[in-house]
Amino acid sequence: MSSSKLLRGTFILTLGTFISKFLGLFYVIPFYWIMGGAGPMTLYNFGYVPYQIFLGIATAGVPLAVAKYVAKYNAIGEYEIGRRLFRTGVYLMLATGVVSFIAMYALAPVLAGLQSIEGSGYTVEDVTGVIRAVSFALIVIPVMSLIRGFFQGYQSMGPSAVSQVIEQIVRIAFLLVGSATVLYILQGTVVSAISIATFAAFIGALASIVCLLWYFFKRKKGLDALQRTSKGEVKVSLPSMYKDIFITAIPFVVVGIASSLYQQIDQFTFGRILTWIGYSGHEAENLLGIVNFSAQKLVIIPVSLATAFSMTIVPLVTAAYARGEQENVKKQLNDVFQVLLFITLPACIGMALLAEPLYTVFYEHDPAGIQILAFYAPVAILLSLFSVTAAILQGIDEQRFTILSLLIGLLTKSIFQMPLMMWMGARGSVAATGLGYTVSVIFAMIIIRKYANYNFSVILRRTVLMLILNLVMAIAVLLAYQGFTLFINPESKFSSMLLLILCGGVGALVYGYLSLRLRLFDKVFGPRAATIRRKLRIKA
Repeated sequence: MSSSKLLRGTFILTLGTFISKFLGLFYVIPFYWIMGGAGPMTLYNFGYVPYQIFLGIATAGVPLAVAKYVAKYNAIGEYEIGRRLFRTGVYLMLATGVVSFIAMYALAPVLAGLQSIEGSGYTVEDVTGVIRAVSFALIVIPVMSLIRGFFQGYQSMGPSAVSQVIEQIVRIAFLLVGSATVLYILQGTVVSAISIATFAAFIGALASIVCLLWYFFKRKKGLDALQRTSKGEVKVSLPSMYKDIFITAIPFVVVGIASSLYQQIDQFTFGRILTWIGYSGHEAENLLGIVNFSAQKLVIIPVSLATAFSMTIVPLVTAAYARGEQENVKKQLNDVFQVLLFITLPACIGMALLAEPLYTVFYEHDPAGIQILAFYAPVAILLSLFSVTAAILQGIDEQRFTILSLLIGLLTKSIFQMPLMMWMGARGSVAATGLGYTVSVIFAMIIIRKYANYNFSVILRRTVLMLILNLVMAIAVLLAYQGFTLFINPESKFSSMLLLILCGGVGALVYGYLSLRLRLFDKVFGPRAATIRRKLRIKA
């Protein structure tokens, strides 16, 4: 396969993923308005968070592994093996999907009882209905993911990219139109509207699988022709291959559902702790909606961007480690951490400083939401570091430690959740999450240092410089914000948008100028900084 075709395929898949994630992040604005606040978002998450965990278990990394093995055997002309793996994989994914659906549907009353908040206005039966509504998607999505993996194994990224975008568009359209129709035309309940919103995952998955099947039958003639040319020289035991798949995939699955596991701890404990220390059920429900939905959706934006940038370097780390090129491994690890911190630090600090206009633009001017977002934003740095260190552990073939890293983080979160919430209220939950991720990241870094023989001294020095630049940037943003709010009211959406543009622009200019002037940009992104500096006439 030509490198230009490979790059084109990667670009198409990346673009599809970006559009899908963009839609997945920004539908929350109209959905929040339709539902009338953060409280109903808690009910939505009561169904959606367990669903994401069940989905991770149902797919168990098989689609990704199928893509890898299909590509491997196609490369040596053994097309029959890939087709056999695909056929058996469809049956396996159908079976795990149906079993997961039955398990989630049957366990819905138990999960609802563990999550529901006394006095919130939502009964165990309400939560049960929402969980059961989303569980139907488990029947379809594992098979859908497998077909995507099959196409990717043939280096055909278009079907995956197009189906991802179609899935999100159909899901979000059904979610918004359905919930609005139930509430404002049929005069239904919030519980019915949220059930429709979670059921949208099933409708989106159906649209995606129809799209993928269209691609499959359109290309079946060509795929069958390739299958007939299969050499038949290699004999592979499918049971042993599936054994390898599951052993390899488990760490990927665990990392993939890490965020959902942290959210699930909140959903089991948050409401009970707050009501126990004196909050009403309605207050606890509203605050959980902010922590686990409203603020979390905003915090995940810089995490997604930074992780995407740094993750592109991780395959280079893997390749260098496999070849035993120790110096190259160190260089690539330096690049990964520098890019991640260079992007994440200013984004998260800026988000904390501008939490008021940011929360107002997306949702409404809510003091509780603003306070939690400002507190939550710096934790996003730890979320990014966890994703990247976990990927590096997999790259240096020490993926067993990714599971241990996550488990000690979740244990830390569980231990400190109650004392921190008794001390800090809702923010204590965020602090416990931050503490959990901190422990996981430190543990992962110790393992990376030991097994990759990597010294973090360069990164520590660069981090100190970045923190100094971010401090200067923060002072500039705060001064600008204080000045602009003298005549711009941050309580309206338009004014808040104006404040974000003006103050965010000040922060970007200060950070960008100092990075170029002090050659930090050069150290992170290489020689291209000199060209930028020359064009902007900045002296170093």
